[in-house]
Amino acid sequence: MPKLSVVIPAFDNAAYIAEAVGSVLAQRHDDFELIVADHSSTDGTLEAVRAFEADARLTVLSTPAGGGAEANWRRVSEAASGEYLKLLPGDDLLYPGALEAHSEALDAHPSVVLVSSPRDIVDARGKVTIRNRGLQGVRRAVQPGAEAIRQTVRKGTNVFGEPGCVTMRRAELEAAGGWDARFPYLIDQTSYSKVLLRGDYLPVDRTLAVFRVNDTQWSVALVDEQSTQAKAYHAWCREQAPDVISAADVRLGDRRAELMALARRGYYALNARRMRAAR
Repeated sequence: MPKLSVVIPAFDNAAYIAEAVGSVLAQRHDDFELIVADHSSTDGTLEAVRAFEADARLTVLSTPAGGGAEANWRRVSEAASGEYLKLLPGDDLLYPGALEAHSEALDAHPSVVLVSSPRDIVDARGKVTIRNRGLQGVRRAVQPGAEAIRQTVRKGTNVFGEPGCVTMRRAELEAAGGWDARFPYLIDQTSYSKVLLRGDYLPVDRTLAVFRVNDTQWSVALVDEQSTQAKAYHAWCREQAPDVISAADVRLGDRRAELMALARRGYYALNARRMRAAR
């Protein structure tokens, strides 16, 4: 059983998948596996992944069409065997040292069930548009998971970051029921929260991942639903931890979520050309 499993749920990521896989296989962590599950892509994604099959750390799977992101996220995660789990979308990247930093943090703190770090945000062609984004408002120390959830509610945005920014204990994700898409735009954030309700959180304050904004992302397609789903998520969080998350926290987060949705629409509009991959 490897110490850490990196899993990539790929779908029509032919323009980016080789770079994503390469960023994982180049990590110096001495005990990890990489599992890629292709969700019936039609653009050559699977062929691009198979170019790396000579590396014994890589396993390549296929997921039948249908079921949305949750189906492939579950498929690839359920195939993992590591003590720790990191999901990396097929268009994102890891910086050198990412796996070591997160593994060491989890090794050092047995009560911690999830760690996360900031990321750089890049356009489709890899140019950085925002540096060191993440961890807004969270204390740089081990803290109860519910306290960290309260901060993400109050900020009205995902302070933990996209899945490439996060590593968790695989057993805790499984005990929490696996990836949860009740709020589709927030499948990652909701699932993190279910894990964090089971233990402590620790931010690792180093920029260790890259989130690529591009026009093929399902989150871009859901932009009009972002604030609605965020408000539903905030209400759900209060139901799970009413002694920690107050009605005032939810009201503040709801207002900020509306502003964040407007900001994202503006970003997408201003960067429309930069969100398209080179042809």
